[in-house]
Amino acid sequence: MTDEHGPDQGRRPPRAVSVSRVIAADRQELFDVVADPAMHPVIDGSGSVRATRGEDVARLAHGVSFGMRMRRGLAYPITNHVVEFVEGERIAWRHFHGHRWRYVFADVDAGTEVTETFDWSTSRFPLGIELMGFPAKNLAGMRETLARLEDLVVHGVVRR
Repeated sequence: MTDEHGPDQGRRPPRAVSVSRVIAADRQELFDVVADPAMHPVIDGSGSVRATRGEDVARLAHGVSFGMRMRRGLAYPITNHVVEFVEGERIAWRHFHGHRWRYVFADVDAGTEVTETFDWSTSRFPLGIELMGFPAKNLAGMRETLARLEDLVVHGVVRR
């Protein structure tokens, strides 16, 4: 396993989980959905992303901050900062706890392979994330998110 800090060489368990899905759609079209914060509540499979916070950020780019209204038990606002951005290929954001959500888009014969990653290797509280079971919970949410992304882009269906 390699993270942005280099090989972990067995010193600690990996602190990232990923889900990939091949979607029969154009890479840029899929990327454009993820780069639009207003679409995050539509594709979110965790049930925690409720709405944007009203900022006028129509499209994400490197260095941009955007706010979301969240709910996991209690409602709370969050501000995210885009920390990785390669047009049509990669986008990642983090919030004040430091963990990252990353999407990578790659052309494959059947369309586009989309990989979503929850990376808490940069988190301020990695042990807390693990003790609360977020890696496993987020895996389930990421699987559903990629299914929703496919439904939206390929079939024009928005699931509630």
